[in-house]
Amino acid sequence: MSTATFRLLYCFVVFSHDRRHVVHFNVTANPSAQWTVQQIIEALPFDQTPRYMIRDRDSIYGDRFRQRIKSLGIEDVVTAARLPWQYPYVERLIGSIRRECLDHVIVLGEAHLKRILAANFLYYHDLRCHLYHDSRCHLALDRNSPESRLVELPDRGAVISVPLVGGLHHRYTRRAA
Repeated sequence: MSTATFRLLYCFVVFSHDRRHVVHFNVTANPSAQWTVQQIIEALPFDQTPRYMIRDRDSIYGDRFRQRIKSLGIEDVVTAARLPWQYPYVERLIGSIRRECLDHVIVLGEAHLKRILAANFLYYHDLRCHLYHDSRCHLALDRNSPESRLVELPDRGAVISVPLVGGLHHRYTRRAA
């Protein structure tokens, strides 16, 4: 991602396939092998390590990274070069972030990009926030959201629009007058 001052920023995302959930993300201008190892340490709780980690062939995943995930008991699955169809859920997530969010925003810096992505992931995951919840459904989850949703019956009131992600998206909900 390029900023308003043409500074290049990199985003690291850890994604759980079972419920299409972003477990962890972070942003940096200077990615290194040590930084990547630290992201994995922060992303995976000690009692909830996955059996497999699917990743691409980026050089950021050096020996330290491979040693770290091996020490956690995670099997490292490396995809073939330039074949994004081998990790379609992550490709879909990255595409959604670009199309639905970052293509419509001028990023000012690392902290700004983190705030934008945090708001976008709230919307993506439908986490409960002060004004909205249960926003986005996924066809792959039988039109359910990653977090379970409540059905809003007509007796709850009129339908109103709640802006999300700085107005890029809207949530329609019922509110009593």
